[in-house]
Amino acid sequence: MPPLIAQTAKRLLLPVTVLFGVMVGLGLLVTRVVDHAWPLTAEDDLNRSLEANRDAPLNVISEIVSLIGSTPVIIAVTGVAAFILRVKLGRWREPLFLCLGVTAQALVFFFTTLVINRERPGVHRMDDSPPTSSFPSGHTSAAVALYVGLALLLFTLLRRTWAKRVAWLLVLIPVGVAFARMYRGMHHPTDVTASFLNGITCVAIMARQILNRAVDWVVPQRLRAGRQRVAH
Repeated sequence: MPPLIAQTAKRLLLPVTVLFGVMVGLGLLVTRVVDHAWPLTAEDDLNRSLEANRDAPLNVISEIVSLIGSTPVIIAVTGVAAFILRVKLGRWREPLFLCLGVTAQALVFFFTTLVINRERPGVHRMDDSPPTSSFPSGHTSAAVALYVGLALLLFTLLRRTWAKRVAWLLVLIPVGVAFARMYRGMHHPTDVTASFLNGITCVAIMARQILNRAVDWVVPQRLRAGRQRVAH
């Protein structure tokens, strides 16, 4: 097996696969083991409370915030951010970190939904979506991977202290997406909680293996020669 493929399998695919196993385990836990125990029994009360307190302004706001975590928006923002990072920094490390983090969470989310068929909350759903794709929340995990990843990048790249602190405000976006998805009757609280685990873990995996300059990737000779020609 070529060294680069072997490294990718060991350093990226293996931990992401382990995460997938953990997500499936959590899904089985909340749907088949403790689904009739507290605090899961209180989830329906929260969803019904959110439904009872819906109003026109919040409906509009929640729709907009929910769209931030939708697949087209996530792909567009990731692509634009990766392009800007590549142009501004002149290297691939940061763009790859962002793109791989978002891609990894999407793969874990997709395959988890194939195994875990959890019914959505028993309230009026404000969006169209399959009824048995509640666990985990794809909108939330995508928003976590993208905006937490961006916050981490900006924190490491920006020089001014105030700017570094402002960058972490991006973390509020996935929090808003999670609330919007529950408000609109699309997910249980445990669905969005699991999504935070998915997104944050994917960011951590990619940060450790892609952003960490102490991790030495063996680059094939032909690629190394290409780099040298570009440098000259």
